[in-house]
Amino acid sequence: MKYLLGTLIAMSLVMGGSTSYAKDISHIEGALSQVQAQGSGRLNFWGFHVYDATLYRGINKDSQEFALDIQYQKSFSGASIANRTADEMQKIGVPEAKAMAWGKELATVLPNIESGQTLTGVYSPQQGTTLFYDGKKIAQIPGADFSKAFFGIWLDSKTSVPKLRAELLGKGCPPPLISGAC
Repeated sequence: MKYLLGTLIAMSLVMGGSTSYAKDISHIEGALSQVQAQGSGRLNFWGFHVYDATLYRGINKDSQEFALDIQYQKSFSGASIANRTADEMQKIGVPEAKAMAWGKELATVLPNIESGQTLTGVYSPQQGTTLFYDGKKIAQIPGADFSKAFFGIWLDSKTSVPKLRAELLGKGCPPPLISGAC
């Protein structure tokens, strides 16, 4: 799971090119009220389309809640995603021991992913990060520290995929949880 998330994160960082896609976001709308897409982008890695990502924010500009929805175009193991996630967390400054601990935790909950399936992370200050697999809740990870590190993979100014970050943010700024310039 850790390896898969990490691989997906890495791929999204390397790949570029905007895209939009119609999909069911009822699980996002159920977790956050009145959402709209802020931006979307595509992660390509060595010419392969890895995934499409969309950042959702509340209509209320002051809302701290947001969601990142990733639709994969390649298959990955949950372990590979979790490992890649831990690696990407370290790249934005998370201490190795902490990133590895979170990677191990993710490896226990992330499923194997097939092309066309989605992983969604939803952040709310009261609940931390809620993870969904194809719209079904698979994990709740409390705390702002994990959330900041997890979503920072895509939204932090130190991301390894600055083009995708720019596409996700569109003309807006990152959510308040994430530090960095617009």
